[in-house]
Amino acid sequence: MKKRDFLAVSAVAASMLPTGLLAQQTSKNLRTPALLTVTGLIGKGNRGALDAALDQMMTKQKIKFDKAFVFDFAAITALAKVEIRPTLEYDNKPHQLSGPLLSDVARAAGAPAAGTRLLLRAVDGYNVAISLADAQKYRFIVATHLDGRPMPLGGLGPLWAVYDADRYADMAVKPVTDRFGLCPWGLYHIEVQPA
Repeated sequence: MKKRDFLAVSAVAASMLPTGLLAQQTSKNLRTPALLTVTGLIGKGNRGALDAALDQMMTKQKIKFDKAFVFDFAAITALAKVEIRPTLEYDNKPHQLSGPLLSDVARAAGAPAAGTRLLLRAVDGYNVAISLADAQKYRFIVATHLDGRPMPLGGLGPLWAVYDADRYADMAVKPVTDRFGLCPWGLYHIEVQPA
C-alpha cells in the first residue's frame, strides 16, 4: 500500500472512532510539542504531574496538577471540526474559524459531561472561567485555523477559544469590542473545575 493511500484510509478510519477514543489514541504517542494541557476533573490522563523545573510557564502562572491530558496539533485537529464565521473585534470583519467544540475537547480529556466549569488560560496569563453549559450553549470551539490557515503563535493562535457571537441575540446586541471577553487567544491550558 502506498503511503498516500495508507494515510487516506487511516484518516477515514479515525473519523469513525468515538471522540474520546480518537483523542486517547492520537495523544498517547505525541510526536510534536503539546499545545493544550487539560487538568482538573479529567479521566486517566496521558501525562504525569506538573514538573516545576521543566513546566516553567505553568509554574509561574501557579498551575498545579497530578495528571493531565495533553493534545498536540495533530490530536486536536483529529477531533470533529466545526466552522464559525464571527465578526472579529480586531478588524470588525467576519472571518472563518474552525476547530473542535470546546466541550468535545473537554470530553476527549475525560471531563464529566455536565456540572463543571472550564478555566481557560492563555499564554500571556489571561484567564477566564466559563461553565460547560455556556460553552455548549454558545458552541465555543478551540479554533486551530483562521480563514483556512493554521493560526501562528504570536497572532491569535495556535489555539483560540472562541464562538460566533453574531449568532446569539444576547451577544450580537453588544458592541463588537465587548463580545469576546470569554475568548482567550493563545489558549494553552484548560482546568476542568466543579461548577
